[in-house]
Amino acid sequence: MKSTRRIAVTGLLAALLVVSKFALDGLPNVELVSLLIILYTLEFPPLALPAVYTYVMLYGLLNGFGLWWIGQLYIWLVLMLLTHLMRQNRSVLIWAVVSGLFGLCYGALYALSYGVMNGPAAGVAWWISGIPFDLLHGAGNFLVALVLMPPLRRGIQRVKQSFPDIL
Repeated sequence: MKSTRRIAVTGLLAALLVVSKFALDGLPNVELVSLLIILYTLEFPPLALPAVYTYVMLYGLLNGFGLWWIGQLYIWLVLMLLTHLMRQNRSVLIWAVVSGLFGLCYGALYALSYGVMNGPAAGVAWWISGIPFDLLHGAGNFLVALVLMPPLRRGIQRVKQSFPDIL
C-alpha cells in the first residue's frame, strides 16, 4: 500500500509541475516550477527526483523532444542538489535569493548543452542572446519564491501530515 501511495503522490507532484508550467506560459519567464522543485526537495526528498523526471518526460512528450529538451535532463538536478545542500536553511528570503540566482543562471546552464552539441562559440552566443530573459527569469523566481513559498510550504506540510506513510 505504501508503494502505491508513493507512486500516486509522485504522479500528482509531477502533474502539478506540468500544470503550473503551462498555466504561466503566457508570462515571460515567470514560472512556479523552480519553487515547486525546491519545495519537493525539502519536503518530499525521496519523491522529488522521480517527480521531477516524470515532469521532464511529460514536458518533452507534450512539447516534442528537441535539442532544448537535453538541458531539462540536468538543469533541474542542479537545483535539487543545491537545495539539498542548503536544506537546513529556514529563511524565505534566502530561498528567494537562491531561486532568483537559479533563474539568472538558467540560460548559462542551458548554454552548456548547446555548447557541447554545437561548439563553445554557439553556447556562448546562445547564452548572451538570452541574458534579457535570464534577468526576467531571476526577478520572477525571486518574487514568486518570496511571496508564494510560505503558503505553498504550509500546504505541502499539511499534505504530508494527512499521508504520513508516503515517506
